[in-house]
Amino acid sequence: MNAYFSTLSDALKQAGIFQPCLLLDRDRLDSNIALVKERLDPALAARLVDKSLACLPLLAHIGKALGTNQFMTFHPPISEVVLKAFPDADLLYGKPMPIGAARAALAKADADWSRVCWLIDSEERLAEYGALADELGTELRIAFEIDVGLHRGGFASPEALSKALNALPARLHCDGVMAYEAHAPHIPGLFGGPTKALARASEKAAAFVACLGADQRRILNIGGSKTALLHHGGTANEVSMGSAFVLPSDFDTSGLDGFQPAAFIATPILKVVEPMLPGPPAVTRLLQALGRFPRKGCYLYGGKWMAEPVFPEGMKTNGLLGLSSNQQFMGLPADATARPGDYAFLRPTQSEAVLQQFGSIAVFSGGRIIDRWPVLPMA
Repeated sequence: MNAYFSTLSDALKQAGIFQPCLLLDRDRLDSNIALVKERLDPALAARLVDKSLACLPLLAHIGKALGTNQFMTFHPPISEVVLKAFPDADLLYGKPMPIGAARAALAKADADWSRVCWLIDSEERLAEYGALADELGTELRIAFEIDVGLHRGGFASPEALSKALNALPARLHCDGVMAYEAHAPHIPGLFGGPTKALARASEKAAAFVACLGADQRRILNIGGSKTALLHHGGTANEVSMGSAFVLPSDFDTSGLDGFQPAAFIATPILKVVEPMLPGPPAVTRLLQALGRFPRKGCYLYGGKWMAEPVFPEGMKTNGLLGLSSNQQFMGLPADATARPGDYAFLRPTQSEAVLQQFGSIAVFSGGRIIDRWPVLPMA
């Protein structure tokens, strides 16, 4: 580990990057892409999740490698940019948009929103979107969100879906359904475990799909990064993947065995100190003797990110001093050799939002920083 992060540090210094940045290891990214190509069921297409890979060059790199132009989108400003950047892109919303957000996006008319499939989670929203289509004098593509065990909303039963299909407004065309089973990897063995939960979710999805007409099955979407590669057989024809390609720590699951973390927050160490708490020195000495407060520490350039420290080895946050987005204190092992000017590395717990916090992404490959990739807008 020391050698790897030493190489990253040298590359950052050579590139003149001396402030917090998001570093993407393109070689590890390509290795993860290769695993997806190897393990993804050939009957399933991959739909790339733009919120988790919020960078056009990153989306283009993965899309080209996998031969996909399908995206799952979640935020109209990002949807608009993706539509303009990828003329053949097909977008599916991964969450239902407030009707006002859909109206505002469609009214702008500066992107081809006909390539967007909106998500419908209730009869009320179905009626709203039908009225919007009439108001704008246009046809809209929709997919139905179905509940296969996560219980985060959507149509709860095939009967409820059939009722909605029977009430389908004239200007809305049903392209299919979207199911999400993020709960499956976390079901304990006492209740059947992940394998049974995944099988059950697939069975439920099939029951919903049976309600669809032959021309309403273009999008039969299931899965996310944690489960996409575990689906074999079933009625789905596509899976959504995003975070798996860069593997933040929340995605360390058995379904992604062999994948490598490819994104890190890198930031200079500003100070290395023998830390003291405010107040009487005796309090600090007592807490150190009890192992509650470190004898050595450092202050980082920035902080308070959704990330866990990975280098220098043994670096930890400390609850007594808390977090800071300006200069975050980190405890260090007593024998740590870190010095001011060295880099600390943290592994994001998630990729969505985090990738966009640092401006352009520093792209690392072959021992050096080879490019800077701009990120998509947060708003």
